[in-house]
Amino acid sequence: MRVMVLVKATTDSEAGIMPSLDLLTAMGAFNGELAKAGILLAGEGLHPSAKGKRVAFDGATRTVSDGPFAATGELVAGFWLWQVKDMEEALDWVKRCPNPMPGPSEIEIRPLYEMSDFAGAMAG
Repeated sequence: MRVMVLVKATTDSEAGIMPSLDLLTAMGAFNGELAKAGILLAGEGLHPSAKGKRVAFDGATRTVSDGPFAATGELVAGFWLWQVKDMEEALDWVKRCPNPMPGPSEIEIRPLYEMSDFAGAMAG
C-alpha cells in the first residue's frame, strides 16, 4: 500500500524560517532509516505558500490566485511517499519521526488510490 505522509505547515514554515541544523540532521537520519527499510519512495519540503499559485476550476473557467493562502494549519509544508504493508505500519513510522517543526506540528497520513480501487468502476 502506498501512502502520502503530509507535514502540515506552521506559522514558522509559512514565514520561510528554515529548520535548525539539529532538526535537519534528525530528519536526515529518519529519512535514512526509511530508505534502509525500503519504505521511502519520495520526500520533499515545500516553499511557503506565498511562492505558490492556486487554480480554481468552474466548468471551463480557470481562476488563478497568488499565495500566501489562509488557514496555515491546512497547508502542506512537506511530504513523503511511502510503500508500507498497511496503515498501521505507516502510523508506527510516523510515531518514530522527529517533530518536523520547532514547535507543535501535525502529520497526516493518507492512502493513495491504486488501480485495484477502480476495478468495479471500470468493469461496468
